[in-house]
Formats: sequence, structure tokens, C-alpha cells
Amino acid sequence: DKTNMFPLVRRCCSHTPFRLQKSTGPRLLLCAKNKTTWSSLGLWLRRDVCPLLRPPSLKPASVYATQLQAFHTSLPLSKKKKPPESETESQKSKESLKDAPKPALYLSLGGLVPFVMGPVAMAIQGSYYPEVAFAQVAYGAVTASFLGGMRWGFALPEDSPAKPDWLNLANGIVPPLFAWQALLYKDATLGAVMLVMALGIALHYDVALLPPYPRWFKRLRVWGTVVMVLSLLATPALKLILDEQRLEGRNKWQN
Repeated sequence: DKTNMFPLVRRCCSHTPFRLQKSTGPRLLLCAKNKTTWSSLGLWLRRDVCPLLRPPSLKPASVYATQLQAFHTSLPLSKKKKPPESETESQKSKESLKDAPKPALYLSLGGLVPFVMGPVAMAIQGSYYPEVAFAQVAYGAVTASFLGGMRWGFALPEDSPAKPDWLNLANGIVPPLFAWQALLYKDATLGAVMLVMALGIALHYDVALLPPYPRWFKRLRVWGTVVMVLSLLATPALKLILDEQRLEGRNKWQN
């Protein structure tokens, strides 16, 4: 059997054209009972053994063509395309104050009127009124308390991204405490300074610590806080300016 199989392996590996039926001729039929067994053995040898002994230079041209094409096309394919931004992210990036709901925008702008009216009225009259300054501080204290309570309202719903933990709920109490302290000062100018601190803390909480807020709301909070702070600081500034003018007027009258 070994002497008969050696020529078969040699012919299969040297790629000489022959038919399997010839190799499984009378000699193999005398040694084997089943012709299909030897034919399957020959096919296995031709399929598995011969490619191992084939020199690498005999690769067909189609293999090199596919490798060359893959080499030229591998660079663009290797570059990972940046995934397109989702529609929600693109909408968030475009949101501005114009995209804010009309009720929220108009009510917020209307809520800034009492802050601005006090300094404007005193500047027009040319005199400082403690009652007007106290009214402005009282309204500022109510606004700061409202901003602190808004944090509670955002954290309490079950589907809210903010959890009702110690940090969120305790931070909601800080602005009302500053507002209450501002009302205890007899001088409204000191109360205005305390309210500026309360509004700054509330803005920091809403912008930095609660990113799930809509972008238009954050911009509304920033601009609203800027107007409120400038209005509150304008009241003590007017008091200083008007007091200096009054002292200068008295000195001129005495001289």
C-alpha cells in the first residue's frame, strides 16, 4: 500500500495533470474494496497537502490584485467617521433666549421690572428714598427664596435627573437663608449686598450643579441674575453719589 500511495502523493504535489480515476486504477482496486474511499483520499491529498507544498511565488494574480486594492483602500477605511450629532444635541446647541417658551420669557422679563424701577425712580428724582430701597430688597428676598424653592421642585419628581438627596435639598435652602438675613439689616444697602451673594449662589447651583436644565433656561438665569445684581448694586451706589452731592451743596450754601 505504501508503494502505491507514494506516486499518488508525488503526482498530486507536483501538479501534473492527471485524473483521479487513473491514479485509482487496477492496482488500487486490487488493494481496496471500495473505489470511492480511494477517490476521496486522493481529493483530500490534492486539496490539503498540495497547497502546503506550493511555493509562495505561484500565487494567482487575482490574489495580488485584491491585496493591492486593499492596500490602497485601507487608509480611508481605517479612518473612523465621527458619528453625526443627534437631533437633540443639535437642537440644544441652537437653543437661545428666542427659543424659550413665551410665558417663561415674558414672566421673567416682567419680574425684573421691580428691580430696575427703584434705582431709576431715585435717579430721576435725584434723592435717595429708604422706603424704595427696602421695597427693592424685600422683592429681592422673595425672588431668592423662589429660586431656592425651584430647586426643590426640580428634585422631587420621580422621573427627575436630580435626586432629592442632602446636597440638592440643602442647597435649595441656602438662598432663602441669605434673603432672610438681608431683611434683618436696618440699612437697605447692606441687605442689597447680602442679596447679591444669595443670587450668585443660586445662579451657581442652577448653571454648574444642575446640567439637565434646558440651555435657554440657563441663559435666561444668567441674564436675569446680571440685571438683578446690577439693580441691587445701583441702589447703594446712588445713595453714595446723592449723599456726596448733598454734602457738596451744603458746603456751598454755607460758604
